[in-house]
Amino acid sequence: MRKYIKPLGVFFFLLVIASTPLLAQETTLDPTKAKLYLWSLIIGAAIITLASSVGAFCQAKAISSACEGISRNPGSGPHIRFLLIFGLVLIETLVIYALLISIIVLMVKWDDYI
Repeated sequence: MRKYIKPLGVFFFLLVIASTPLLAQETTLDPTKAKLYLWSLIIGAAIITLASSVGAFCQAKAISSACEGISRNPGSGPHIRFLLIFGLVLIETLVIYALLISIIVLMVKWDDYI
């Protein structure tokens, strides 16, 4: 668990550094609407960042396990390959759904809901 603390701390530090320009912007909107809009940008970016990083990790783990399984039993290669491709399609579909959700969060007209 300790080996994940440093990369996680760097990730959150970079996330804070990347979001500071959003929090420093001045707008002509009502301050409550502007804050909600800025938070929607931050949340949308966090959703797609988290989904893409977790999706990439899961795909790498699946490919690694499939290669190991095929090397142990070459006779079951076609079955493992089919399940690998099916699993990669499902993982990539989840990442595309996260992209769709983040686009929806970013494109909502927040003026209508406040």
